[in-house]
Amino acid sequence: MLSSAGASVSKEFAPIAVDAGAIVVDNTSFFRMDPNVPLVVPEVNPEDIKLHKGIIANPNCTTIMMVVALKPINDLSKIKTIHVSSYQSASGAGATGMAELQQQYQEIVEGKPVTVKKFAHQLAYNLIPHIDVFTDNGYTKEEMKMFNETQKIMHSDVRCAATCVRVSALRCHSEAISFETERALSVEEVRNAIKNGEGLQLCDDPANNVYPMPLNLMGTDDVYVGRIRKDLACDNGMNIWIVGDQIRKGAALNAVQIAERL
Repeated sequence: MLSSAGASVSKEFAPIAVDAGAIVVDNTSFFRMDPNVPLVVPEVNPEDIKLHKGIIANPNCTTIMMVVALKPINDLSKIKTIHVSSYQSASGAGATGMAELQQQYQEIVEGKPVTVKKFAHQLAYNLIPHIDVFTDNGYTKEEMKMFNETQKIMHSDVRCAATCVRVSALRCHSEAISFETERALSVEEVRNAIKNGEGLQLCDDPANNVYPMPLNLMGTDDVYVGRIRKDLACDNGMNIWIVGDQIRKGAALNAVQIAERL
């Protein structure tokens, strides 16, 4: 059973489905950090599927994309720290978010007052460094999901500091990721790891203006990686840029892949 009707619905009905004999792959946030529920990205930790007790949780979209990209790199050398800035499209707020962005641009062209309902501020021609509610430590829940979920999925004490930003792209999320590994990696090592990684596409030819962009990747299944380069501020650091359709790999596709593995 695939469940994506909101956390409160999953809380009530997923256990009922399990009691009736179903296995539930849940796409809400409710079960993700439950120690008795595996949190699975099939390219990263498929072995955790067998640990389920009737429910398997589907991670947050930005976390899914990031760990898919980092998995083959972590296999080369353990990743110690991650700094990530996400650039999340209007589609992350659902169909109503996309409709509001399109409406705002139309209203601006027509010289009308701009409608702001779905987002905290006008999104058209703007960036909003605020996704989900703020927590006591100054990070949003979206940012803390990336910290906590990454550790659980990768079975690691890796620390992830995130800044999640809503941008005026319609579809696809992007992430600028800086990470530090235990040993220094070369650009060529990372490129080869990405090239051979599961669920990944290498898109990295800056000399010819080739790098992943949201406009080109709507409706695709893989995570696209480019702008691979050494970190000038960290000896064992590397920087990458990733883009993916978070409605596909960040949500629906990942759930279907878990079901297929079952």
